[in-house]
Amino acid sequence: MRLTPTERDRLLLFSAAELARARRARGVRLNVPEATALIADTVCEAARDGARLAEAVDRARSVLGPDDVLPGVADVVTEVHVEAVFDDGSRLAIVTDPIGGGLGPDAPGALLPGPAHPEPAAAVQLPVTNTASVPVSVTSHFHFFEANPRLDFDRERAYGMRLAVPAGSSVRFGPGESLEVGLVPIGGERVVIGFAGLVDGPLDAPGARAEALRRAAACGYLGASVPEERR
Repeated sequence: MRLTPTERDRLLLFSAAELARARRARGVRLNVPEATALIADTVCEAARDGARLAEAVDRARSVLGPDDVLPGVADVVTEVHVEAVFDDGSRLAIVTDPIGGGLGPDAPGALLPGPAHPEPAAAVQLPVTNTASVPVSVTSHFHFFEANPRLDFDRERAYGMRLAVPAGSSVRFGPGESLEVGLVPIGGERVVIGFAGLVDGPLDAPGARAEALRRAAACGYLGASVPEERR
C-alpha cells in the first residue's frame, strides 16, 4: 500500500495516540509526547466524525486533566496545533490550555476566545475579501502579510502585523466574504521565520519590506502590488 507523506504522518499520530490511550487505561500518567499526540488525534477523529472546528477543539480540551499527566506536563503542553480534514476542507485547529482540568466553556480555544486572553486594541483596520471558493482561516499569531494569496487586502499595510484577536483564536473568511479586521504589530524581536517564506528574517531589516512585497507580487498574492519607485 502506497501512502502519501500526509497519510504516513496521520498514521504515526494515531499510533502514538493509541499508545497514550493504552498507557492511560493502565493508570500510567502520560508524558509530553503522549499527551500531545492524544490531544491532536482527538481533533482529527472529531473532524472525521463530521464535527466542526469549534466542537473538535472542545473535545480535545476535555480529553485530559492534570491527573492524567506527569508533573510539569500541563505547564509544557500549553498549546497544540494540528491540521485536520473537516467536511469543509483542511483546517488548522489550535487547542489552547489543553490540560486545564475542567475549565468551563468560556475558556480560550480556537474560535472560542475567553477572558484570560483579552483582545488587544487594533492599530490598523483593514478590509479583507476572500476570493477563493473555499473558507480560509487565519490564526492569531500568523504574519497577516503572508496570509493566503487569495485573500485580497492591502498587503503593505499588513506588513509586520498580526490579527488583533485573543491568542489561540482565529478569523474565518467564508468564500466570497468581505470582513474588516483589526491588526496589531508583531512584538518581541520582530523576527519572522517560516509562514509563506516571504520574509524569513528580521521584519525591520533594511529593504526587508520592499523585498517581501516583491516576492509576494511575483507569487501572485492579491493586494501585493509594488510601487513603481520600488521596482
